[in-house]
Amino acid sequence: MDSTFFTKFIMITSINTLVFIAILFGIFFGMRKFEKTKASFSKRMIISTIIGLALGLLVQLVAGFPGDTVDVKWIGEVVKWYSLVGNGFMDLLKMLVVPLVFLSILRVIINMNAKQNLGKLTTRSILVLLGTTAIASIVGIIIGNIFKLGVGVEAVEGKAEMKDVISIVDTLRGLLPANPVKAMADSNIVAVVIFAAFIGIAIKRLSAKHSEVIKPAVDLIEASYKIMTSVAKTVIRFMPYAVIPLLSNTIAGKGIGAISVVINFIIALYVSVAVMFVIHLVIVALNGLNPIKYLKNVVEPLILAFTSRSSLGTLPVTIDTLTKKVGVENGISSFVGSLGSNIGMNGCAAIYPALMSVTIANMSGTPMDFSFYAMLVVIVVISSLGIAGLPGTAIMSVSVVISGMGMGAYFPLAGAILAIDPILDMARTMLNVNDTMVTAVTVSKSLNELDKEVFVG
Repeated sequence: MDSTFFTKFIMITSINTLVFIAILFGIFFGMRKFEKTKASFSKRMIISTIIGLALGLLVQLVAGFPGDTVDVKWIGEVVKWYSLVGNGFMDLLKMLVVPLVFLSILRVIINMNAKQNLGKLTTRSILVLLGTTAIASIVGIIIGNIFKLGVGVEAVEGKAEMKDVISIVDTLRGLLPANPVKAMADSNIVAVVIFAAFIGIAIKRLSAKHSEVIKPAVDLIEASYKIMTSVAKTVIRFMPYAVIPLLSNTIAGKGIGAISVVINFIIALYVSVAVMFVIHLVIVALNGLNPIKYLKNVVEPLILAFTSRSSLGTLPVTIDTLTKKVGVENGISSFVGSLGSNIGMNGCAAIYPALMSVTIANMSGTPMDFSFYAMLVVIVVISSLGIAGLPGTAIMSVSVVISGMGMGAYFPLAGAILAIDPILDMARTMLNVNDTMVTAVTVSKSLNELDKEVFVG
């Protein structure tokens, strides 16, 4: 029999592959038993995270902790089979994003009362998102210097290549829904929000004069929204099962050897994320909510963001959590959640490019003074808005910032760091999602729409 059938189609050429597939199914069986004990969803998510981490390390242990997992064929096979569950779940969540956002924005505009203002909601959301981005970039600069990133490191160029930097004018134009269908197909959420806003405003305006004609459209939107939220609940139920292969794949696929080369950068990034997380909790406290209670209530989207490394994929869970456990009005949850998954990402668009800039500046001998840091913060904030809706947000952020700081020629020096990007992306994405939720809380409180009874309840 042709061996390509097993190597390229079935993708099982080793007993190790079969063993780890069997282990995963065994874990699922145990999780199902645990679920039947009526354990809370949050507890199951935390346990799934621990199991996923242990499973990834077990794969590495069996393989002998190779420096490069590409040389171990069966690890690639295990990762591929695990992705069927983990990435398959994320595909289902992404399936929900566009219809859920589109219907939510329509619904919030249609139901807006005279005291509410879409312009005010938009302005405050963007200002808070960009404000926290500026703070996060400063945190990254400080931590990068404390850890002396790039100092004394031999400047050996890697294979890293910059993304093509697109002008901010062209990027912002790209966010406009010139082709709404294409925008939806490309998951350009900002464009979807803009398109939904125009339709929502039109329906709102026509409802005053032609209520009987417009009422069926309003009823259809309401019914469609309820159907989509029901579908979302069904998909979200499987989250604890998906978290296990998602996290284990990240650990197993990259390898401890690759991590050890740039361990200093990894520690610096995780410390930066931790510091910014504390700042987020301070903002939550200033809005009158208990930070510890807040953390308990938002653990599900944070864990999913950490394991899946997808802010956009986490969006349905983020909106659901903000509405049901934090007390943010559904319309604000949907609106701020949609913007936050594309604009002002504290992890990918602020801390990461700030740390990379400090690293590359030290490796290349570029002098860093006050004007360097001030320019870095400005470029980070502007680029965090300009890259909204573009794929590969983190690498695009770094490309834009490094280019803007005049260090584009030294970009290949970051090759070793980019090689372990998934390990970094876990913390970055979790911070992105938390920033979205903190922004939603802040905006909701400023508009007197925060329901503390839901938060306490």
